[in-house]
Amino acid sequence: MSAGSMWRSLVSQVVGGATRRPALFSGSFSRGMQTVTLIPGDGIGPEISAAVVKIFDAAKAPIRWEERNVTAIKGPGGKWMIPPDAKESMDRSKIGLKGPLKTPIAAGHPSMNLLLRKTFDLYANVRPCVTIEGYKTPYTDVNLVTIRENTEGEYSGIEHVIVDGVVQSIKLITENASRRIAEYAFEYARNNQRSSVTAVHKANIMRMSDGLFLRKCREVAENYKDIKFTEMYLDTVCLNMVQDPTQFDVLVMPNLYGDILSDLCAGLIGGLGVTPSGNIGANGVAIFESVHGTAPDIAGMDLANPTALLLSAVMMLRHMGLHEFAHRIQTACFNTIRDKKVRLFTYSQRAQIVWKLKLHSVTHLSLKSHQWLDLFTLAS
Repeated sequence: MSAGSMWRSLVSQVVGGATRRPALFSGSFSRGMQTVTLIPGDGIGPEISAAVVKIFDAAKAPIRWEERNVTAIKGPGGKWMIPPDAKESMDRSKIGLKGPLKTPIAAGHPSMNLLLRKTFDLYANVRPCVTIEGYKTPYTDVNLVTIRENTEGEYSGIEHVIVDGVVQSIKLITENASRRIAEYAFEYARNNQRSSVTAVHKANIMRMSDGLFLRKCREVAENYKDIKFTEMYLDTVCLNMVQDPTQFDVLVMPNLYGDILSDLCAGLIGGLGVTPSGNIGANGVAIFESVHGTAPDIAGMDLANPTALLLSAVMMLRHMGLHEFAHRIQTACFNTIRDKKVRLFTYSQRAQIVWKLKLHSVTHLSLKSHQWLDLFTLAS
């Protein structure tokens, strides 16, 4: 197998992303037109969402978009909730694609991303990171996946003032959530032909909370003898990750650790602008998203990079069983990057790479190869 073919095979597996357990879905998404709830988001969100919609139209992907805006509103009893029409759409479609959402500082309502996770019990965040051919970074051959428990931990939102000047924030870890995310990680590894799962923790310090998480991972590992299981402290993982990321395969961890470590891993392959993400929930719901910020300083300037949302949409297609369309779009995207049809630059000295892209045309070369040219062209 050539180096290029091997790379494509690896990327196909990694961007395949959230391979679901059969128990998570009862319906089939592989035939006919399917409805997906589209949440464009804020800032650059509408721009990158529009680019993905155009690409899907060009690919003739059997997706019907149902656009919904998501802002926090107060329901009965003053409880924060997402708008009813957005929830109803997700309850019907079971699948969502989401751009970045802003949470105004001191606005009084919780993070919209957190609210979505809690509303739909999106318990598993799946973030694949793989080296992209044609995009040079200090690291090569990165091929790993972070799986983050998405519903509790330090992000449970349980905080209160004890006395003036003293605030307590409670880290909630439960047996059920820990077992559920561990099972998902091992099923993911098995379904995607991956050989090992590493549990990331700090049970040496937080003996009860992280200790419970680690204990559930150990118990679940006993049922997956075909998958190598290791456990490692969070700080040790960070040290080893920046030294040699190739030693890691699938990593599973509690919420806060996953938030931090998944961004670190994204940095190994070029940043959040090229990193896809999927959130898998109970009752068959899944939301795929770009995890970068809203970048309001470049909104409306045709400078935003749609690649992260596009690759998240590819994860979505694979999750729905629409592998042919996922392959076409993925191949076109990676061919564009490999053939250097885009120019990379840093905007306003931020730690974010943006690509100055403009959707131009799609030319289908071969029904057999599904190779596309000119998916993106440089905007002068």
